[in-house]
Amino acid sequence: MKTSIQYGMVAASLAMVCLGMAACGSGVKGHTYADSDSTVKIEFQSGGKAVTTMGPITANCSYTQSDSKVELTCADQATELTVGSDGSLNGPAGGMLEKLTKVN
Repeated sequence: MKTSIQYGMVAASLAMVCLGMAACGSGVKGHTYADSDSTVKIEFQSGGKAVTTMGPITANCSYTQSDSKVELTCADQATELTVGSDGSLNGPAGGMLEKLTKVN
């Protein structure tokens, strides 16, 4: 009986570690996202900094992430993005940031 309880606790611990690793893997830091033709790109850097490129225009921005929600702020304008289950970054429907895929 003791052995089965111990195995159960080990299994539960491993499950928690796996879930934690999956959550960490969905972080945007260190990744670049772009639209289908790379006209729009967001490079998420450490320290909550991001560089956004839209055509020939580049802007230094900031971001915060909580779970799958990312708030990108450029020139005092905040945009909420969501990390999708497929790893893509989804913004407001119909906008330039509607669907960005991870390029690195």
